[in-house]
Amino acid sequence: MELKRVVVTGLGAITPLGNDVPSFWNGLINGVSGAARITKFDPTNFKTQFACEVKGFDVSQFLERRDSRKMDLFAQYAIACSDEAIADAGLDGENPPLDQDRVGVIWGSGIGGFQTFMNEALNFHENGGIPRFSPFFIPMMISDIAAGHISIRHGFRGPNFCTVSACASGTNAMIDAFNYIRLGKAEIMVTGGSEAAVTEGGIGGFNALKALSTRNDDPARASRPFDATRDGFVLGEGGGAIIFEEHEHAVARGAKIYCEVAGGGMSADAHHITAPHPEGLGALNVMRATLDDAEMSPSDVDYVNVHGTSTPLGDIAETRAIQGVFGDHAYNLNISSTKSMTGHLLGAAGAIEGIACILAIKNGIIPPTINFEHADEGLDSKLDFTFNHAKKRDVRAALCNTFGFGGHNASVLFKKFKG
Repeated sequence: MELKRVVVTGLGAITPLGNDVPSFWNGLINGVSGAARITKFDPTNFKTQFACEVKGFDVSQFLERRDSRKMDLFAQYAIACSDEAIADAGLDGENPPLDQDRVGVIWGSGIGGFQTFMNEALNFHENGGIPRFSPFFIPMMISDIAAGHISIRHGFRGPNFCTVSACASGTNAMIDAFNYIRLGKAEIMVTGGSEAAVTEGGIGGFNALKALSTRNDDPARASRPFDATRDGFVLGEGGGAIIFEEHEHAVARGAKIYCEVAGGGMSADAHHITAPHPEGLGALNVMRATLDDAEMSPSDVDYVNVHGTSTPLGDIAETRAIQGVFGDHAYNLNISSTKSMTGHLLGAAGAIEGIACILAIKNGIIPPTINFEHADEGLDSKLDFTFNHAKKRDVRAALCNTFGFGGHNASVLFKKFKG
C-alpha cells in the first residue's frame, strides 16, 4: 500500500523557558537557562537543590478548579499545551467540521502522576496505616490518563493511548502517531508528552543514582552538555504537544503547515538499565533506522537535536554514534542540546525537542548548547556543537534523538515541506 504523507500543523508548549511556544522558542534562541533553586518543596537536605521548573503556571486559565483537583500536574500540563496546539492548528472551531472518529491522541509520559503517588503514600503512613485513599488516586496516577483527558476534552474518538519508555516516551508517541496516519488509521493525531517529576522522590531518586548535577552554587550553568566539567543532568518538567495531520487533509482545510514528518526509528541498547552502550551502538542503530524509514541519506540532514543530557558517559556515546552514522558529513552538521537550557523533561523531552527541530526548520535558526567553557578531550573539537550562541542556517531536515533508561532509543526526522 502507498503510505500517506504526514505534516505538522500545530504546536503547544509548557516549559521551564515559557508557557507557550513563542516564549519557549525565544528562550531557546537567546540561550536562557531555566534552572534555579527548587520552589516546589524545601530542597535543603538534598544533594541537588535546583531544577528547571515551570514558572507561573496558572491552571485556572485552562481548567475549572473542581476539574484540576482531579488531575496530577503532569495531566494539567498535557491539557494546557495540547489546548495551544489544537488552537494553533485551527482545530478548536467547527468550520470545517472534523470527523472526530478520525482524530486521535497518543501521549508519552515516563512516570505519570508522581506527586499524586507520593501524596497518597505519605497520607497512608501518616494515618497510621488506615486506608483513606482518594477515590481519584488511581486515575490521577496512571500515565495514560493524560491522553484520556485530552480526548474527552475535545471529543476525539480515534486511536488513544500512552507510550511509556522512560525518556524516549514522547518520541515513541510521535512515531506511533506518524505511523497511524500514514497507514490510513487516522487523519489527525495530537501527540507529544508531559512530565511533572520535580518532587522529593524525583530529586532524591535521581540523586541516589548519582545522575543529577550537584552544582548548587550555580544552577543556571549546571546543565553543560559536552563540557569537560559536566557532572550530571538537571531535572526539568512541562509538556509539548504537536499536531500531526495527513497531508491532503491539511491542504483541503487550508491549514498552515510547519514541516513534514519524514521518518522515525527505534532500537535498544541491550546493554545496561541506566548506562548507554559505550560505543553508542543503540544510538547509531536508531539514527540509521530513522534515515532508512525516511528514505533519506545522511547528507540530507542539517541539524541534530541530541539527547545530550550533560552526563559524562552519555554525551560521548551519542557523539560517537553521530560520527558513525554521518561520517564526514558530521562536520557539516549543527549539533545542539537544548537540555542545556530546559533541563531534562524525561518523558516530555522528545516533544519539546521535536518542537525545537520544527521551529529550527521554519525559522532557519539553530538553538545553542549553552554553558560550554572547557573542551572535552574525548570529543571531536571539529564538530559544531553550536556552543553558547544560536546560529542562522537553512535547515532542510532536523533529527531529534531521545534515549531512555532500559536502553530505549527513539528518533524522529522532520524535513521542510514541499507541496
